[in-house]
Amino acid sequence: MSSTVVRSDFGPAVREGNVPRTIAYWGATGLVTIVPLLAAFAYLTTSPEAVENFRHVGYPQQLRVLLGVAKLAGATVLLLPRLPVLKEWAYAGFTFMWIAASVAHYLAGDKPLFLLPVALIAVLTVSYVTRSSDRRISTDAMLS
Repeated sequence: MSSTVVRSDFGPAVREGNVPRTIAYWGATGLVTIVPLLAAFAYLTTSPEAVENFRHVGYPQQLRVLLGVAKLAGATVLLLPRLPVLKEWAYAGFTFMWIAASVAHYLAGDKPLFLLPVALIAVLTVSYVTRSSDRRISTDAMLS
């Protein structure tokens, strides 16, 4: 008995019996894109809480603007179809960003808060692992 593969531009291949993987992918991807989108909005609109948080951990305010743009771009790329090379960069960028946030909050004495970025990395890992099986980046994909 052969399984039918239905390709979707918006996520992993859906096979008979592979619906849980698709649900896990979109659930995790939705969560790891909503959080940066909300943060980007706060960062770029100069929310007093965002400004204070950057001051609290010792980051310059220019980094707040840079991270706001990066979070907006990364979340957008993860939600768009295709773009395998940019998606790899977005996953890597979110990983590095949340590692840095975890360390910064830990060093600033925010003992329970430093675990939030660690939890987001775990959800990001679920999104990455449940992605479609066409993660192999070919030379053609990099050139297009």
